[in-house]
Amino acid sequence: MDIFSYLHQGLSAIIPFVVLLGILIFVHELGHFLVARWCGVRVEVFSLGFGKKIFKFKKGDTTYALSLIPLGGYVKMFGEQNGDGISEEDRKFSFTHKNVWQRIAIVLAGPIMNFLFAIVVFFAVALIGEDAKTPVAGDVPAASPAYVAGFRSGDKIISINQKTITTWEDIQRSLSLKESHDLRLDIVVQREGDSQTASISMTAKAEPNPNVLSSYEFVANVEGLSPYSAGTTVGVLENSPLQALGLQTGDMITAVNGQKVSYWRQLEPLLAKLNAKETLTIDVMGLREGDKVEKPITVTLAPLESMKFYSLQSLGLESSELYLSKVIENSPAQAAGLHAMDRLLSINNVTLQKWEDVINNIKSFDGKNPVDITVRREGKLVNLKITPKMTTQMTPAGVEEKRYTIGIAPIANIATPELMLLRTSNIGAALIRGTQKTWDVSVMTVMSFVRLFQAKISPKNIGGVISIGQAASETFKIGISQFLQMMAIISVNLFVLNLLPIPVLDGGHLVFYVIELIKGAPLSMKKMEVAQQVGLAILMSLMIFALFNDFTRLLGL
Repeated sequence: MDIFSYLHQGLSAIIPFVVLLGILIFVHELGHFLVARWCGVRVEVFSLGFGKKIFKFKKGDTTYALSLIPLGGYVKMFGEQNGDGISEEDRKFSFTHKNVWQRIAIVLAGPIMNFLFAIVVFFAVALIGEDAKTPVAGDVPAASPAYVAGFRSGDKIISINQKTITTWEDIQRSLSLKESHDLRLDIVVQREGDSQTASISMTAKAEPNPNVLSSYEFVANVEGLSPYSAGTTVGVLENSPLQALGLQTGDMITAVNGQKVSYWRQLEPLLAKLNAKETLTIDVMGLREGDKVEKPITVTLAPLESMKFYSLQSLGLESSELYLSKVIENSPAQAAGLHAMDRLLSINNVTLQKWEDVINNIKSFDGKNPVDITVRREGKLVNLKITPKMTTQMTPAGVEEKRYTIGIAPIANIATPELMLLRTSNIGAALIRGTQKTWDVSVMTVMSFVRLFQAKISPKNIGGVISIGQAASETFKIGISQFLQMMAIISVNLFVLNLLPIPVLDGGHLVFYVIELIKGAPLSMKKMEVAQQVGLAILMSLMIFALFNDFTRLLGL
């Protein structure tokens, strides 16, 4: 890759970041500015960015500036630092000489503007449309409580307890509980490929909510019910007729004889309907040597005398789930001789059916005897002994978990849940959704701080400007709706973060003014200066820690 490609990539990442951060900073400082002017305070400087001013102009009493470092902004108000020495005539324009309620309003205006701006952005997203998971069940394992209750793979959930369900989020909300109690469920579903509906009645047991950022402590768990299904990524057995035609392990089947397939469960029934005396055409997405992105590939199998019917087994296909996509360097797996594309067969003589079996068997390592692992490699069985090591893993919930691992990753075979475009043309409904989404994200953000203090989520989840930049760049590539949603989420984060009672932040100033209300007099300048220094030290420490986390994630450490 030449230097121009690197420059292009860098600029394409920086521009969305600057746009996102610039808008949010402008909105925040505009709140302070407007309320300060409304209260009669003279605003001397309105700056986007810190440091040297690269562009400025003056209108009235205010100098408007664009500064070099785009990581913040400020509004400088007359009499803000020290009200001493201000003439009686000028005191009416001084921030310090305004009453405490006016000062509270000015300081609070910045965070409140971020909150209101998030409502406006989510309102716009509701009108534009956003992707949401459909309320369709993924693979429902046989004998699971969900299956026993009557759920089947592909069921579309129409209503729960007479409440209409539109998205998977609605299902999660319906099953959320403030207190631990069993929940009676009356559910109406529509079967996959059928216009008829069916009713399911069951009692769901309350369990601790796995989502640590939710304000709901419990959920009514329906075990076996999720939006996820096995995908169509295949493992190709040696000497398979399709292998000879170029099909490879890791290819994802997209269509069979022109009929689209999305889930593993669709393959066997579809193949069973086909006539083995007719040509079989399989379309896949896959990587070949030299490819950087997957490309469409078509494999055509002429009828074989030896093949009486088409099936996954007769074609030599299986799920890719137990094939290794990679073996991590300097890991126990690499030291023992495991290779990428090895197919795991058994651990300690226990036959493996799914990737969860691998995790559970490795986790149960006794810390003494090596683990016996059998793999298939290029058609031959290979027996290995591996000693797992204790590592710290980050769970999807953001919690650090210590467990034994050997340093392997599978060829993932999880289909993307079916998405729908959730959009409204009703202004009122869009405003309600925008407000609800802003409130939900606010609660989630507050809960993230609570869980951090409770040590229920890892501080390694704290991110800084690099994380924001990556999020801005990635969502910008996906689409305007995703970019706007990220902007609204960060705006809410700024709302909550600025209200933290840390001197230097708006929340710290609010604490000073509340104390002044209680005491009837402001804190001494010396006490406020000491508090500001402590607050600055705390804030700088947090920024350095967040930057450290960013670089750690970036370098994969």
